[in-house]
Amino acid sequence: MAKQLQKLELTWIGKGNEPQLEPRILIEDPTKSYWLNKEKGAAPPWKKNPESSSNSENPDSDNCNMLIHGDNLLALKALEQNFTGKIKCIYIDPPYNTGNAFEHYDDGIEHSLWLSLMKPRLDILRNLLSDDGSLWVTLDDNEAHYFKVMCDEIFGRSNFVGSTIWQHSLQSKGYPGKFSIHHNYTFCYKKSDRFILNSLDRTEEHNKNYSNPDTTIRNFQ
Repeated sequence: MAKQLQKLELTWIGKGNEPQLEPRILIEDPTKSYWLNKEKGAAPPWKKNPESSSNSENPDSDNCNMLIHGDNLLALKALEQNFTGKIKCIYIDPPYNTGNAFEHYDDGIEHSLWLSLMKPRLDILRNLLSDDGSLWVTLDDNEAHYFKVMCDEIFGRSNFVGSTIWQHSLQSKGYPGKFSIHHNYTFCYKKSDRFILNSLDRTEEHNKNYSNPDTTIRNFQ
């Protein structure tokens, strides 16, 4: 009997059983629309003819934003229609699953449920990204490493750009038997090799740490 092909992946209860969403549409509230109040009856930029590259109808069209109120998965599904492959940079700050209960969401759900909630959202986010786009996500130790393995599968491990840590507190935490953790993580994934991570210019203050100019040639033999 032939061996079944296997792949390296993260598995959990409920994986692959995510609900299949039908296409959604966004309904604009005219009373809260800066655009429609500015020019009565004019269509917002995201409803214009996608084949038209002219913004002459509205000189401010590149500066327009949308604030969407509602379930974020349904909102992402609605954005797919007009923005698939067009978003260059996405930043999300999902629930860290710390075990706390907040007013608008539960931050203490079972790990497999957290992963099941994240995966369909990440699938759509990847679809929304342009080929030179990137996704940035902040998390802490509760789910960061599960997230990394799941995203390796969705984006491809070769598209993992890197992770950084950022200090979120200064005050020591006196939890018995635990480290006093003062950092969270930021993960970065690219859509493809067309993504370019620009370098920061070196300042004169940095240059003081080096005695040899960049043009110096050394023989290390």
